[in-house]
Amino acid sequence: MGKSLLFLPDISGFTEFVQTTEVEHSQHVISELLEVLIAANTEELQLAEIEGDALFFYKENEIPSLEKLLALSEHIFTAFYSHLKLLEKNRICPCNACSTAPKLQLKIIAHCGELQFLTVQNNRKPFGKQVIEAHRLMKNSVDSDNYVLFSKELTDTIGLSGNYQSKLYNFKKGNDRYDGNQLDYLFSVIDNSHLKLKSFLTPSKVVFNKPPSFIIEKEFPVAAVELLEALTNYTYRRAWKEDVNEIKYHVNEVTRLGSEHVCVVNQKHLDFVVVTKEAKSGQLVYGEMTESPIPVDKLYQFYVITPLGSGKCKLVLETYLEAKSPIKKLAIFLVVKKVLKKDVAKGIDKLYEFLKSKSAI
Repeated sequence: MGKSLLFLPDISGFTEFVQTTEVEHSQHVISELLEVLIAANTEELQLAEIEGDALFFYKENEIPSLEKLLALSEHIFTAFYSHLKLLEKNRICPCNACSTAPKLQLKIIAHCGELQFLTVQNNRKPFGKQVIEAHRLMKNSVDSDNYVLFSKELTDTIGLSGNYQSKLYNFKKGNDRYDGNQLDYLFSVIDNSHLKLKSFLTPSKVVFNKPPSFIIEKEFPVAAVELLEALTNYTYRRAWKEDVNEIKYHVNEVTRLGSEHVCVVNQKHLDFVVVTKEAKSGQLVYGEMTESPIPVDKLYQFYVITPLGSGKCKLVLETYLEAKSPIKKLAIFLVVKKVLKKDVAKGIDKLYEFLKSKSAI
């Protein structure tokens, strides 16, 4: 048997993040980040297990070269912090989970050795001395939460020296004692300014040179953030939109600018994207836009929420209908605006009743 690689990316600050933030959104954030880390696996490592805030990868009977392991680590750090930047720049939710997510960090622990395996319910997993040592190395004394750490057994195998330096890496020696045994390693704290983060689109705020096609206003007996959650959490959408047969969206994604979802209404698929516009200080804004086949070219709906003190808020729903052709403009004037306004008003009333009953539980 040859040596196998053990590779564990671990999200730093996970415990405090989950314990001190909103549960549902913190779960979504961590789920997204774990999916990003899994997708960043460019060396075809096997995923043995998801361990809460960490991923347990391995590569059986093969150790990638020094160059490949350093490139893999850099790729994972880049993907992780690129996604955190996306969460920060495109955020619409003011909750503690969404606002503090960019403070999360990442560490990578790598070890190697001859592995043993056990099978539980048809799942084959590594176990034994090397697995124990790899997990003990996660409890090290490195004075950082953002680093890569390679065990001595791994560094000897791939030829990584204690004085290796590059633009991103500056390895140093370290060791810790576990159960009376010393484990040596090399580690490098990662300076994120040296990562080439991926670019992403931040939608600009929509600006209109005309008033809304119609406005609906209503006061709600809930806090502004609770109303925003009801609007942006598509799990609730069918509770207040009775004409929606199905809604398709990314279940493990916190809704943000650029998020997409599909409403199925009478077998017709309406594709929506999240947008925003300028708002007054203290207001919360959630907007949706669709270009799906309806008697208009574009439909914008902006939910502008103003807090009114403890447990109360005011919702102003602004709807903009856009059309280029004279026929569509006439249809909007004669039929569409009236029908749509009635339907939207009905939905807002149902949203009110839904939140009222939900808060009474």
